[in-house]
Amino acid sequence: MTKFTTHQKLNAVTAYQEGSDSMNGIAKSLGADPTLVRNWVKQFDHHGSMAFSKPYTSYPAQFKLDVLQYMKENGVSVNEAAAIFNIPSPSSVRKWERQLRTGGPCALIPKKKGRPPMKDKKTGNKQRRVPAEGSSEALQAEIDRLRMENEYPKKVERLSSIQGNVTKEDKVKVIYELRQKYPVKALVEYAGIKRSTYYVLVKKIGRPDPDTGLKAEIQAIYDEHEGRYGYRRIRDELQNRGQKVNHKRVQRLVKVLWLKCLVRLKKRQIGEKLYLSPVLDLFNGEINTYTIGSRPTYSLVSEMLENALFKLPEEHQLLIHSNQGWHYQMKQFRHTLKEKGVVQSISRKGNCYDNAVMENFFGIMKSEFLYLKRFESIDHFKIELGNYIDYYNTRRIKAKLKLIPVQYRTQFVHTAKMK
Repeated sequence: MTKFTTHQKLNAVTAYQEGSDSMNGIAKSLGADPTLVRNWVKQFDHHGSMAFSKPYTSYPAQFKLDVLQYMKENGVSVNEAAAIFNIPSPSSVRKWERQLRTGGPCALIPKKKGRPPMKDKKTGNKQRRVPAEGSSEALQAEIDRLRMENEYPKKVERLSSIQGNVTKEDKVKVIYELRQKYPVKALVEYAGIKRSTYYVLVKKIGRPDPDTGLKAEIQAIYDEHEGRYGYRRIRDELQNRGQKVNHKRVQRLVKVLWLKCLVRLKKRQIGEKLYLSPVLDLFNGEINTYTIGSRPTYSLVSEMLENALFKLPEEHQLLIHSNQGWHYQMKQFRHTLKEKGVVQSISRKGNCYDNAVMENFFGIMKSEFLYLKRFESIDHFKIELGNYIDYYNTRRIKAKLKLIPVQYRTQFVHTAKMK
């Protein structure tokens, strides 16, 4: 709410009384509500220029009762009562009415401002006695410290051997277990965590984990996609399943579950060389068809083209992009394209635009499929390749689309039919 100075209030009242502007016009020029300007005029009528001086804001209970009694006896409104008694905000009077109605006259007694004074404990002024060096107390304290420094790492090391890493929560559990034998202050200092952090995490011990269901869902998505998904795609998959979760929360839970995306681990395999010739639809990134062979013959490309043209509607104005491979420059290939009304686009030498999307797919396929699996034979590889391309088309979320390629196409067709 905008605060107005005494000078602005006096100018507004003067302008209204002199008739130089209407109340609505004055309120509009100040950006205020007309009711507020009306209250200023009433306050000025009762108290003159003193109406806008800063009053004492803490009113005694008797004064509040007098104001409320006056309103009851004379039938005046809250705004009029505020103007008569020079109360800057009518909302204060409404608050007093509510307090009297719910809590009685005792509720009108003003509370003391500020923090309550701390109780002066008898033991608070006493300084902790430090044992003299060489005394039995000092030796016992040193023994206890050494025992703590010996016992704490053993318990933490036991956790690290089980989980592989130790979190703050694990350290807090160990400190909580040892708190009866050693001072908490010494334990948290040795563990390297703040005392406040310890007490915050201790309160959570034994409570049910609010993220249990979400963790299970994240783990299931990670396992379903064989470690190919990072936290961003997991977030997108959760959203497709109807769960709107912030990506930072998903990232935090992925770290808690020790999940790591595997697609960038380079694992090169030496074996027989095969040639893959796929057709990728630029509309949704879907692999429409592909052929595979042990030699880069023309039949590899011609069969691929024949399968692609069979799947795609003839009435579509098709444009095919490729590199300058000799297959795509042959007369048979160009004649087939011309016969089917397909426009061919081959980039110039040193220009990668026509083939960049396909090279991107090859990179994804290698990192998500070729480098992550072991194949018993060529036939096994071909079966797994077919499974991966089916997964790529029907189950893998494309980050740019936020959807699966087939799902994106289906959604577009449905929307087009609705129009």
